[in-house]
Amino acid sequence: MANDGVDKGRRRFLTATTAVVGGAGIAVAAIPFIKSWQPSARAKTSGAPVEADIGKLEMGQMVTFEWRGQPIWIIRRTQAQLDALPGQDSRLKDPKSTVEDQQPKFAQNEFRSIKPELLVLVGICTHLGCSPKMHAELKPEPFDPEWKGGFFCPCHKSRFDMAGRVYDGVPAPTNLVVPPYYFVDDTRIMIGVTEGAA
Repeated sequence: MANDGVDKGRRRFLTATTAVVGGAGIAVAAIPFIKSWQPSARAKTSGAPVEADIGKLEMGQMVTFEWRGQPIWIIRRTQAQLDALPGQDSRLKDPKSTVEDQQPKFAQNEFRSIKPELLVLVGICTHLGCSPKMHAELKPEPFDPEWKGGFFCPCHKSRFDMAGRVYDGVPAPTNLVVPPYYFVDDTRIMIGVTEGAA
């Protein structure tokens, strides 16, 4: 027979060796591909918490910081703005902030904040990503004759009150997002992480 001279043990050895070497080669070739799935150093840095100094923030003023490429608004609300919030509930889509992914648990209150006078929001409209403008005065506006202060998005006319809660009958589906944050002390806020998670 023609197969009489075949060394079957040697054949198995060569087949196994080829499979092992081939598998190792595939594994080595896959390393750069798998590493490309990991976030870059820039991406890791952009997601890092940001410390905001609010020591000079005056009553009624807003400052903007950046976290994860998004504008973060910090507003020191006046007592008049805080007093006007409950009167807007009947005009809002989600006055009690029940949509959980819109704010951390600590902000599920009428002010949507840890400290009533300090509001922290992601400054991006929840409709199509435009940036609303703050109209803080409690006076009639062309877009709302019963305006009690808040944010107006010029792109598609969405409106939000001074707690970032969305009005009924506008394109934006949900309230403005409250990012995770905590107070380091009376003049500094750490944005991007809740207390104890840093």
